[in-house]
This record gives sequence, structure tokens and C-alpha cells, in this order.
Amino acid sequence: MPSYSEFSAHSEFEAPAPAVSADGKIRCDACPVMCYIKPGLAGACDRYANDNGTLVRVDPHILLERTVSEGGDLVPFGGTKGWDGSLVPNPEKFVTAIGAGTTYPDYKPAPFIVSSEVEGVDMVTVVTEGIFSYCGVKVKIDTDRFVGPEQSTVRVNGEAVGHVTTGEYGSQMLSLGGVHHLTGGSKKEGRVTCDALLDLCNRKPVEMTVDGGATLVIEAGKAPVVNGQLEQRMRVGCGSATIGIFARQWLGKADEVVVVDDHITGVLSEHQAGKLLDIPDTGIKLKGRRSTPGRYFQVAEPGTGWGGTNIDDPLAILGPFDPKTAWPGLRLLMVSTTGEHHGYYELDEALQPVRRDLPGALVESVERIAENCEPALSTVLFIGGAGGSLRAGVTENPVRLTRSVKDALTYVTCGGAPVYVWPGGGITFMVDVTRLPDNAFGYVPTPALVAPIEFTLRLDDYEAMGGHMGHVRPLSSLRQGVDLAQRADNPWPFAPHAARRSHG
Repeated sequence: MPSYSEFSAHSEFEAPAPAVSADGKIRCDACPVMCYIKPGLAGACDRYANDNGTLVRVDPHILLERTVSEGGDLVPFGGTKGWDGSLVPNPEKFVTAIGAGTTYPDYKPAPFIVSSEVEGVDMVTVVTEGIFSYCGVKVKIDTDRFVGPEQSTVRVNGEAVGHVTTGEYGSQMLSLGGVHHLTGGSKKEGRVTCDALLDLCNRKPVEMTVDGGATLVIEAGKAPVVNGQLEQRMRVGCGSATIGIFARQWLGKADEVVVVDDHITGVLSEHQAGKLLDIPDTGIKLKGRRSTPGRYFQVAEPGTGWGGTNIDDPLAILGPFDPKTAWPGLRLLMVSTTGEHHGYYELDEALQPVRRDLPGALVESVERIAENCEPALSTVLFIGGAGGSLRAGVTENPVRLTRSVKDALTYVTCGGAPVYVWPGGGITFMVDVTRLPDNAFGYVPTPALVAPIEFTLRLDDYEAMGGHMGHVRPLSSLRQGVDLAQRADNPWPFAPHAARRSHG
């Protein structure tokens, strides 16, 4: 276990004081591991420590302060210049679950059930750090490059941690984690999965490999790295869409344009956009499966070359030009959906494409494709199910919390960040990890992730659902914590609720 002296800030754990053995050890009950912690040391999760017989949180409890500026500096909870000794200098405070503690072993109310008044309405925020064995991340990788076949296993340090899922528009998708990888495999698989999820959620880079595919480096909010190459652009559209967008800009500057794409390759002269511009047939022939006019599937195998295919030479997808229609000197532009790859050709007397320098008249159109490509990013969404034990920390009748969330009486946040709550049973929520403060996620070696979750609602609605009213405390009673400026692009958690009325 790490030395507690390595940590510079801590907050007192709010649960009843645990028993201290004769040798000074404390048995922590914040998770199922139930560590015996020696004086001066932290537990296996690095989140709780034995401070001279007192169980303390190593990291401080986070409160958000409403601000018009994005970000902001941390204000330590004691002994710091500029702090007047008052935890709540103004009413624009929101109590997050980061650093709050858990409800484990599930019999006790949430660590903080805090009341406040917002625009004349009595509100309550219930916060707890959930221990999520049922959790994972969905990863969106903005690239046309082939990362691996769908359903292929994704590995970290050789261990299976997830799989490739359906590709979306201009992005490859991964589903990582989940209870089957965390607890259903070997101990090593569970440990590696937990470590990978924790790093991804805390916005650290993680290297992974895909069976039959690529090596990836994923970091939330940063450009992905595919096979050692830093991605720059997300495609402007599929090949057909690119034809439609830029057809007018090619008119009179090229006789034919082929936009190479692994999914839908576009051909200008055949495409309806070309027909409406009266572009004549060119006698071009493409390999692959013709879908509708000017749209071709499967022109090549998936890969990391042109337009997400495995080709380096775009002429490889062309058949011979029809001599009845094509003509010598025909001007042909071939370009990828990001503009990263492009080539200009003219047909010789034998109707064979000969590569030429890109004419100045076409330079702008190729640059325009690149200009319209958004920056490539890696997006990491944490997804977790708020189960019975977590809900029991809010109310003695957990199903009432679920109903209250579905009825929009209770607003769910994760570290103060907005979440998407999935339809259907339970409280399954999803959050963009870049919207949370730094290092908002933790772990316990069961293995499971620890994530903050907050429930905000009117005080009378909380009482009606059977909430733990005896544990409600005013915001001003909190003794210590760290104030952090709320991100300007996150909605203020109290805003949707000040005027909300119960449905009955």
C-alpha cells in the first residue's frame, strides 16, 4: 500500500468511525475489499488512508462554484491566500460526489444529502461515489482508417478488454469494459480492464490493439493515433456526399471526379449531381458493386490507405475506359474524403490515365475538402448502471428514485456534468469524461470503477419519495472541500429545477 505521506490533501470520511485494532490498523468498509490499513498508509484503492486512527479520504471533496468563465483554479480548503474561512461565500455552490465517499456496505444513506435554496425553492442534492462493476466506455475514433473488423477483440497488454462495434459516419467505434471483462474472466483480465477504463475516464492515453486490425493510442479529447500515425481530419462525408457538396466547384475544371471511400465511392459523371450539371458520360468503369448511379460499394478492402481502403494507387479501383465514350485528354481527378490523398490524370491516346501535376484550378477544391473536415478526436463516454445499493443511499424505496428520474423530477449529474439517461429499466447513464473535473474517477480492486453521481430535486419531492430526511443537512454545514469553477459549457445543475413542480 502507498504511503499516506505522499498525499498533500485529504478530507474526513463522513461515515461512523471504524474500529481501530490494537496495532493501530483500521478496517475500511468503503468497498468490498475491506482493507486493513496501517497508520500512515492508504488502502488498496489509494482513496482512503489511516491518519492516526482516523479514516480519511486522500483526495478532497469537490464543490462546484458557478462562474461565467471556463475552468478556474482550485482553491484549497484551508490556509490559502484569498480564502476568508467561509466554505460558502455565495449561494452558487453545487456539491459534487467527487471525493464524497460511498454508501458501501449499502445499509447507510449517501455520504452527503445537502439542502439549499434556489430562487426561493428548497432543493436537495444527494451525492455518492458509486462502485460500478457494471460499467464500461464507448469510444468514438474520428478516422476513416480501418481499425479492425466488427466484433474483433480489443486488447490492452494482451488481455481482452472489449470489442470493435458498428462503424458510424466518419468514425470507428469501440465498446470497452463491462462486467464480463471486469469480473467474468481471469484476475489479470479484470485488473487490466479496470486500469484501462480508469485511465481512459481520467483522460490519460491508453495503447490498445485490435485482433486483425490496428494498434491504437486513445486519449479523450485528443487526436487518435492509428498504427503510429496521428490522425488529423475527420472526413467531410462519404464519397457520394462529397460529390454532391463539391460538384459545382469541379464544373469545367475536370471532366471526371472519383471520390474514393471504403463505404460509398462517388463518381461525378454518373452521380445525380453531375447529371443536373449536364456533365457528360466519360466511359469510366469502377470495380466494386454499383449501388445507385454514381455510388459504388466495396471498391477495395478496408485499410489505412485512400479513403479508408487498402489501396495506395487509386487507379487500382478503375477498369478500362470505354473507347466508345472516353476521349484522349480527358481530365480525371481522384481524391479521398479528407483531401489527404489526391491525384490528377489525363487520358493518353490509348485511353490510359497518365499522372500530371494538379492544376491550379483544382487546388482550391481539394483544399476546400480538407477545410471542411473537422479535427479528428477520440471521444470517451463512461456508461454505468446505478444499481440498488446506490439508490438505497438516496431512499428506502429505491424504485421511487428510478421513477423520479424517468419523470424528470430528479436531475442526474456526474461530477456536475450533464448525463444522458438511457430509456428502459434502471438508471443507466452515459457521460462525456471531458466534461468532468480532472481525476474524477477512481477504482476499487474488486475490480470496479468508482464514479461520482449526484441526484438533484426539490426537497418536497425528496420527502415524498421516502428520502433519508433525517440525514439532510444545509450546505453551510459542510466543513471542508475544494471549490472548483464550473465549466462554462456545462449547464448549472440547479437551473432546470428552480421552477419545477411535482407531477402529483
